[in-house]
Amino acid sequence: MAKLVGVDKWMFFTTLLLIVVGLAMVFSASAVVAQERYHSPYAFVGRQAVWALAGVLALLVLMHVDFSVYNSPKFIYPALCATTLLLVLVFFIPGSHNTHRWIRFGGFFTFQPSEIAKPVLVLFLAWFLHTRLDDLRDWKRTLLRAAIMPLVFILLIVCQPDLGTALVLAGVTAMMLVLAGMEWKYLLVGAGLALPGLAALLFMVPWRFRRILVFLNPNCDAKDAGGAGYHICQSLIAVGTGGVTGRGYMEGMQKLFYLPEASTDFIFANIAEELGFIGAIVILLLFVVLGVRGFRAAFHSQDSFARLAAFGITTTIVLQAFFNISVVLSLVPTKGIPLPLISSGGTSLFFTLASIGILLNITKKAD
Repeated sequence: MAKLVGVDKWMFFTTLLLIVVGLAMVFSASAVVAQERYHSPYAFVGRQAVWALAGVLALLVLMHVDFSVYNSPKFIYPALCATTLLLVLVFFIPGSHNTHRWIRFGGFFTFQPSEIAKPVLVLFLAWFLHTRLDDLRDWKRTLLRAAIMPLVFILLIVCQPDLGTALVLAGVTAMMLVLAGMEWKYLLVGAGLALPGLAALLFMVPWRFRRILVFLNPNCDAKDAGGAGYHICQSLIAVGTGGVTGRGYMEGMQKLFYLPEASTDFIFANIAEELGFIGAIVILLLFVVLGVRGFRAAFHSQDSFARLAAFGITTTIVLQAFFNISVVLSLVPTKGIPLPLISSGGTSLFFTLASIGILLNITKKAD
């Protein structure tokens, strides 16, 4: 029988440590650019610190709110409606770099609706599936209905366009359905139906196709190193020059207007350059600890809603970290996915911490 215990201290302090490391590396990666653009080296890290503080407060509050509150139509339906509305609203706001991913308030506050879609989708699936665990063979009444909201979110995010986040949502949806007991044949059918659309998005969109070609032939000495392959070439240079122990904190060279998005999508490259192989491995181990403790909470939960929610939240964080680090190391084609808790990006940091607050709440009940 489940009993109340303290929150998972390993997960709690690992999260805090990742936040501190993130703030330190955001400052290192952004100080020069911030000084150039805003005449203050603290412009980016200051904003990140405010979001971190708000996120930690949300974590502490949600850590003490009974997670069963989320297991109700009174929460799920308004959350789905609000998230869908926000995902649609971005298309009516002037975009940036041919994308519509942010809702902007003035020049200093931006909000990315796709980030709230991640925890809302997880909680929706946990709520919808936990009472239908014996009906997952009924693909019309259960699987098809379960897939509607994920498809709506994924299609809206693809149109922004943000294929990386859409793939994360698709992966989390598939894994939660499998955990709930969906037969593998339905997963294969779903993958088969999605494959033509994914192929079109990858091969029919010129800039994505160029990224795939660069991934297949990442020759940084080639002339394309200044074109489609620029990001990954600069990333690999940063990782390679870090060596075992790194150049030293704040001593990285690639962030000096060579490595694009040094404080966001490619912050792990800056970590590898400044802290070396040892520092990069430490970051990996911290995510391993976070993942292990999250999955432990999932599989030790007797409540099916809590089990599915914990699994979904943990999978979301682990998948994002895997994709981000894989992009930096050129293990997968370049995609714009932040490194959870570390990359600069207030919305991502806030909702990741809020999600971990719910996860910590679940860890308070043990077998």
